[in-house]
Amino acid sequence: MNATSGSGSVGALLLCAAEPEAVRPAAHLLRERLLLAPADATRSGSGAAPRSPQRWSVVVPEGKPWLDGGEPVDRVLAGWATALAIGVTWPVLALWWDADRAGFTLASGFRRQVGYEWLADGTPVGEDEAMRTFAARLGLDPVLDMESLAALTRPDAAADGRARLLGLIAVLSRLGLALPAGLTPCEPADRLREAARVQPGAESVEWSGWRDAVRAELDVVESGPVGPWLRGPRARLLNAAQLAAGVSLALWGLRRRSGGWAFAGGVLVAQGALGLAYDRLRARA
Repeated sequence: MNATSGSGSVGALLLCAAEPEAVRPAAHLLRERLLLAPADATRSGSGAAPRSPQRWSVVVPEGKPWLDGGEPVDRVLAGWATALAIGVTWPVLALWWDADRAGFTLASGFRRQVGYEWLADGTPVGEDEAMRTFAARLGLDPVLDMESLAALTRPDAAADGRARLLGLIAVLSRLGLALPAGLTPCEPADRLREAARVQPGAESVEWSGWRDAVRAELDVVESGPVGPWLRGPRARLLNAAQLAAGVSLALWGLRRRSGGWAFAGGVLVAQGALGLAYDRLRARA
């Protein structure tokens, strides 16, 4: 059966290694109707004690975009994972499945995606090196966790595609991942959507126009590594210093009748002033 045939067995989940507040701005940019919910042991009330506690969120499609565009679910989710991961500091893991296969795609910044897949009966068809890269990028234990991941790449007549994805989630639980009840891989997309809606802290994310999209994109950039230099106390201090240095340099250049130094001072003045204006405008937004 083709992955785009409309089978109820086609579905996907996006797991983000960040709290919903950080994921929300990036999720807006997908221009899709989505459900966003916390998915870590801390918020879910799980009794598990992860080795390396970390915030997690789960994104569930409200629609079935792999049917609308005629593309297979793995390709759609790979694109989504890449779009979410660009400009942020946390990785995005897409879990997907259809009537014939199951697998995952990991996106992390501008790095090349890494993924693995199994046939529906659990037969591994990925490359072992992909699992090693996957473990390294998520900071998993290279011995204990890698041993569990390696088991997923070996033949096992008792493990189908669903069991393989559950095994993957079990490894990630050591990093604090705890999927909410009902959000289980290989469940029909409709059932996943209904389960996501009733989760504590769940919210709907929907495209609401270009103005909100631009604001969301700015939020994504500001939540990244350069964010403190764009907005906030550190940014204001930097921009004020640029403004003061620019004024001094421009005046010095004018006194010396040096057009080059005066121009450089003018550039610093413009950068400092624009930075301060941006910080003020964003504070009012």
